[in-house]
Order: sequence, then structure tokens, then C-alpha cells
Amino acid sequence: MRGVFLGLAAVPMLGASTVAAHHSNTAYDLDRVITFAGTVDRFEWANPHVYLRVEDDQGIVWQIETDSTPIMTRSGWTRQSFAQGDSVIVRANPHREGRTIGLLLSVEGPNGIPLTSRNRTERTADQELVASAAGLSGVWLGELLPISAKRRLPFVNDFVTHPLTEKGQVARANYDESMSPTAQCVSWPSPFLLAEAALHPAEFEIQEDVIIFRSEFFNTERVIYTDGREHPVNGERTNQGHSVGWWEDDVLIVDTTLFADHRSPYGGTGVPSGRGKHVVERYTLAEDGTQLIVDVFVEDPEFLAEPFSGRLVWHYSPHLEMLDFECDSAVATRFGE
Repeated sequence: MRGVFLGLAAVPMLGASTVAAHHSNTAYDLDRVITFAGTVDRFEWANPHVYLRVEDDQGIVWQIETDSTPIMTRSGWTRQSFAQGDSVIVRANPHREGRTIGLLLSVEGPNGIPLTSRNRTERTADQELVASAAGLSGVWLGELLPISAKRRLPFVNDFVTHPLTEKGQVARANYDESMSPTAQCVSWPSPFLLAEAALHPAEFEIQEDVIIFRSEFFNTERVIYTDGREHPVNGERTNQGHSVGWWEDDVLIVDTTLFADHRSPYGGTGVPSGRGKHVVERYTLAEDGTQLIVDVFVEDPEFLAEPFSGRLVWHYSPHLEMLDFECDSAVATRFGE
């Protein structure tokens, strides 16, 4: 696979946009906004989504979905932000089928200050100038457009429209959100774990013979062996697979196989991963050290009609702390109730 990236030199630099959360937002009408006043019935500080239950002035109880606790923390929220009985004004995207659930845009509490989510990526000009990495070690955050942009990462969009085998098409057509392993607190594997860096930062720890890759998403950790070993024959299949890495000058190449079966590893598209799935990642530090260019190549002949290649751009973000993301299985299954 040392030459697999010859064809990636022509991959265009992709712009920033929103990435799918642990499930997609397709159930919500992102072109409509509802606003209502009400009283907090319950505020649930949990992962993978914080929920706010609000009874409106007509006595209707709304379940408002927000983001994970790390995202909400970086957006100024705490587990004490709301209490039962608080008067609030809610703005949300409603459910497409008219159910009394919504996707949070903002909520104004008793203090009159509106709270939103996903504004945790704000970087000042000074921070962007100062944050320059000498290598891959440290914390990185992917690019993200404002939530109002309503677009996903081009990386995600490209996967949604990528050609599938007949088996892949059937699997996608028969998929619904309740089948997602993330609803059982099972993380995405590569490559969509990398796309998740637009919402939850990633971190590299470079050791002598291994590199530890951590994602804040579901507290996921990968071990990348750099001691020259090969993939084991008939080795154990795991959610994150078996990764070996090597350096080509200052560029890190990571080769991963032996992925366990996963019903929807490609960002909630409903396309499974096959036993022949093979992912190669290429991490290139920008000249000024402020960005990391992540090129990805995926082969999955059982479900993808042809190999996929894409690019992500991460920003060096030493000002961010990796926060805990302990998934609550009862909350993870809440979507669609």
C-alpha cells in the first residue's frame, strides 16, 4: 500500500462544513424554526446528547435534542444550566412528521441570556497565529461551518453519494437509525471517526514504537504500531481494527485492516462495513504547523462499488482540553422515541 496515495495528489482541498452527529438530522426540518415559551420539565446532562424537556403554554411536552456534554460545555452550558420549573423560550427545528421533538437552535433561560451549542470551535486570530505545532503530537480540531450553514462536510457528502454495490444499496435502503451501533454506545471506526473531529477534537501521543490516537467521541482510543510489524494473519477483528504505521519523511501513513462488522460505520449512511474493509490514512503537517491535512483511502469491495478517497483539514488546537464522553446507553437509544 506504499503507493496507494499516488492518485490522491489531485484531491482538491475540501472546505469546512457541519458533520453528522451520532445519528443524522434528517428527521428534523432544518428549513423551519419553531419558537415557544414554556417551563422546564427535565434537564438531562448525558451523552451522546443532552436533552431538555419543556412543557409549553398549551400543556404540550417537547423533547429538545442538543449536542454531547463536551460540545455543550464548550458552548457555555453546565449540568446546572436549567432546573425543573425554569421559564424558558425555545427555538428549534421541528420534526418533519409533526412529532413533539425538536433540534435545538437556542434556549433563553430565566437570566435572559440565550444559550446555543456548537460554538465551541471559535478561535481568535491571536490563537490561530500562536498555535503552531512542531509535529503531530497534541490536540487537533476539524473545520466546521456555523450551524446555520446546514451543510455537511464535503467528506460526508461524498460518502453519501459514493457508488455502492448491489448489496450496499439493499443495506442502505433497509436501514433506519435504530440499527446504528452508536445507539448501543459503539463508536464509529475510521474513516468517520476522523470526520467526527469537526465536533470532537482528536489527539496524537507519539511513543517509541506506537502512536496512540484518541478521539473525544465516545472516548475512543486507537493503537498504531510503528515497530515494523505486519497485520496478523486471521487476527482478531475489533471496532477500530488493527493499525500499523510508518513515516515517509515527515508524513505519517496509517494502514488499518481487521475491522469488526459495523452496521453503519460511514456516518449514519446505513452502509455496513465488510470483512475486506481496508483504510489508509496520510497525515501531513502544513508548513506553518497550524493545520494537519488528512488524506483517506477506503476499500470495502463488499459494499463500495469502487474505492473512496477524501480529505479532511484539522487545526492545531492546544487551547482545547479533551473532555470526557462517557456514553449512557439509555440516552443513546432515545432518538426516535
